[in-house]
Amino acid sequence: MTTPVCTSASTPATFPSFASYVRARGPVLLRAARSLSSNPNDAEDLLQTALTKTYVAWERIEDHRALDGYVRRALINTRTSQWRKRKIEEFACDELPEPDPVPAPDPAELQGLRDAMWRAIMRLPARQRAMVVLRYYEDLSEAQTAEVMEVSIGTVKSAVSRALAKLREDQELAELGLSRIAAQGLPPNA
Repeated sequence: MTTPVCTSASTPATFPSFASYVRARGPVLLRAARSLSSNPNDAEDLLQTALTKTYVAWERIEDHRALDGYVRRALINTRTSQWRKRKIEEFACDELPEPDPVPAPDPAELQGLRDAMWRAIMRLPARQRAMVVLRYYEDLSEAQTAEVMEVSIGTVKSAVSRALAKLREDQELAELGLSRIAAQGLPPNA
């Protein structure tokens, strides 16, 4: 079944000849579009795009007897552009590139690690503990931490550095393998 093409989109008052051209030549142009695309819906979209380009250039087209050729060239150029944009290179391979899924960590074990980290943080002096909590648990910047603690940014940097050094040396964290995390300055979230 042929559907009317672009008749409602055109403004007959602006270009009445365009509307009459589309009504008269629409079925022929749709057949041309279908020869360029295997999917009828894609062919209709292709024709709509080509007719839109023709409508935009309507005043510049000098010879209206050659409109079919103009629209066909617009169809071909549009289809070529679509084909180039959709070009995807695929390569056959023996193995799938997806990595093996990593098993989810045991929630009880994660909670045990968080508790151990929190106990180690609680062993820090109060000022260092506050700065570590603000920096890593509350995710504040050094400047924000300095503002909250009413100290300089340099004081925050040095206090946090000393706190992380103490966490790296903490025996309980070392036994659990968390001293590596403390060395990076990234304690697990509470």
